[in-house]
Amino acid sequence: MPIIIEDKSVELNDIKQLYPAAIIKTGYQDETTQVSLEWLDNESKGKVELVEFAIFLELKDGSKYSFSYPSKENLFEKITAISNQINATIE
Repeated sequence: MPIIIEDKSVELNDIKQLYPAAIIKTGYQDETTQVSLEWLDNESKGKVELVEFAIFLELKDGSKYSFSYPSKENLFEKITAISNQINATIE
């Protein structure tokens, strides 16, 4: 049974990695990088510019997708929805 993230339907067995992150500016031109939510909350100390939050999906075939969210609340809503889908498939 597949799970759906935004407009992407994917089988659980095809997932290599699925994780949330914050996207921040590196300070070099328009370059950005992803950091863990824990790092953003505990270590950034307001010294970085937040661009957005995202969920990253990497499949075993090497395909990679990201899904962007403007706020942490939106991100957590989607994480909860994904978690509920996963729990429903394994019950």
